[in-house]
Amino acid sequence: MRLIGYLYFAMKINNPFHLSLLPIILVSAACHAPSSSSHKKIFTYNESDGIATLDPAFAKNRSIMWAVHQLYSTLVATDDKLNIVPDLARSWETSADRKTWTFRLRTDVFFHDDPAFPGGQGRRLTAADIVYSFNRLLDPATASSGAWIFHDRIDTTNPFTATNDSTFQLKLIRPFNPILGLFSMEYCSAVPREAVEHYGKDFRSHPCGTGPFRIKSWEENQTLIFIKNDRYFEHDSAGRPLPYLDAVKITFNDEKATEFLQFVQGQLDFINEIDPSFKDEVLSKKGQLKKDWQGKIILSVAPQLNTEYLGILVDSTNPLVEQSPLKLKQVRQAINYGFDRRKMMLYLRNSLGLPAESGFVPAGLPSFDSTKVHGYHYDPEKARALLSAAGYPGGKGLPPIRLLTIPIYGDFATFIARQLEDIGIHINLEIVQKSLLLEETAQSKALFFRGSWIADYPDAENYLSVFYSKNPAPPNYTRYSDPVFDRLYEQSLLENTDSGRYRLYREMDQRVIDAAPVVPLWYDEVVHLINPRIRGLNPNALNLLELRHVDIVAH
Repeated sequence: MRLIGYLYFAMKINNPFHLSLLPIILVSAACHAPSSSSHKKIFTYNESDGIATLDPAFAKNRSIMWAVHQLYSTLVATDDKLNIVPDLARSWETSADRKTWTFRLRTDVFFHDDPAFPGGQGRRLTAADIVYSFNRLLDPATASSGAWIFHDRIDTTNPFTATNDSTFQLKLIRPFNPILGLFSMEYCSAVPREAVEHYGKDFRSHPCGTGPFRIKSWEENQTLIFIKNDRYFEHDSAGRPLPYLDAVKITFNDEKATEFLQFVQGQLDFINEIDPSFKDEVLSKKGQLKKDWQGKIILSVAPQLNTEYLGILVDSTNPLVEQSPLKLKQVRQAINYGFDRRKMMLYLRNSLGLPAESGFVPAGLPSFDSTKVHGYHYDPEKARALLSAAGYPGGKGLPPIRLLTIPIYGDFATFIARQLEDIGIHINLEIVQKSLLLEETAQSKALFFRGSWIADYPDAENYLSVFYSKNPAPPNYTRYSDPVFDRLYEQSLLENTDSGRYRLYREMDQRVIDAAPVVPLWYDEVVHLINPRIRGLNPNALNLLELRHVDIVAH
């Protein structure tokens, strides 16, 4: 391994992006299990984005959510198919007016052992812990990034109640069917008052939950280790205690090429996403493993609840919009028809992801149906006809349009700009840092901008809320406003049946796509490279790292 590492790093010094020799040098070493004298089952992954905190009240990005999910539990969870299933709650029911939800809790759940408890022994979880955890999210002193999930949804006087040790009750202002999805988010993890008060600000690095793993050690920016929670309450269908793993080890190397090297050497058990610097070495243009890698690693691809898009500001009262040709629906539609999504995915994404030729709601959600929501495909003649109808035949008289994007999406923006130029639409591409783009879109200063929407919870309402006129920016960055859409959106919140809600969702999605305040690019996919010795690492559309059922076999 030392010789292989030397060859790689010597090669990297000469050309940091030259990985063409990796299959030759590394395939023989691919996916050897890390040595372990104790034969413990240790799952190892790298977190190149780092982990800022292990406090679930601040689980606002993927890296934090993945770690928090191993340590904590929520009232309900989502399975691999995005169904809501019991977790801390064994059952629940709702009142006839759907404003009061009652959850019956398990009575065999214990917090991890921790010095915050008398004698260091973790105590039993009760409904009062759920009340405390939710109130903590809302407390301004906590300043949780997750407080929004209850905004304008819960009763203003007494929303959370523990009617006894095993019964928790929630009161809403009005019915909100996706509430169970919200409760599955890491923000809603159960935390003990004792540990929060004992550690204060240091609770971020001294997590104490009821999850399948508990913290062992954390050397920040170096290594984070979780070990099996022997008192975890779940068992598999055969009655075997979960989790199967003995430990989880997280490293923090921010070099993606080094991460890939460690993976093929067997030092890591999986990689999330394939970095552009080596995707062509691993994948064909059709998104399949190249011959050199077949049998050495496992490629796992599944739908992800993420829509990549270009947004267009459509607030007619904004002076920027009044002076822009983007105020015309025909111009916005011409942009949608004017570039080839399928070719873009083939050449720039190695076919990872689905061309977004339906609505804004992505594939992977139960309500998604491309036969009922019709979007845009590549049709340059139709695009030219729309430009003519807008008063810009052949693009004559159409001023250049400024498009804001971030560096990692520069290639996609360039591809789109070149194809739009062929139909007479000239794009001035401006690459900015993500912080500036977020600021400009939040303040309605960006007319045409790159965006993505990753689901917070598995319901299309989360995507359609982006266009509800009563929502500010975020999430309504385009400032789209349509009274008919608003009425349908409000009606969907009152609809009790899935079939009825899905019908309304599709009708709303179609209205948005027809108005074209957005240019959907692709529906993302979860892409994992997995060590063949790993079993049970199943993907899910939320791209949540689920390790409870993961096992390691001899390879």
